[in-house]
Amino acid sequence: QVQVVQSGGGLVQAGGSLRLSCAASGSIFSRNSMGWYRQAPGKQRELVATITSGGSTNYTDSVKGRFTISRDNAKNTVYLQMNSLKPEDTAVYYCYASIISRLYWGQGTQVTVSS
Repeated sequence: QVQVVQSGGGLVQAGGSLRLSCAASGSIFSRNSMGWYRQAPGKQRELVATITSGGSTNYTDSVKGRFTISRDNAKNTVYLQMNSLKPEDTAVYYCYASIISRLYWGQGTQVTVSS
């Protein structure tokens, strides 16, 4: 069983920064991709950022230039550095690890950005 455990999040004022982290453990295929979704109340789940095992990244347009996804392959850990946060970034953020044909999810963490 693959376990995905994330940490970080919290309350921050607009313009501030937070860093989320997420570690996958268990029976893991090394050439995996990882990333972050977020979901706000009343909104559809949105794919925020992805990163391949080789370090190639993609971002949704609304976070480009503000968020950075990175990973430590030795630890199977992915990070999301969030700068210049806006109230519209408020959501529950979920980490995932894509391993072979399955997605494994973290437990979610609340990010709240006050105006």
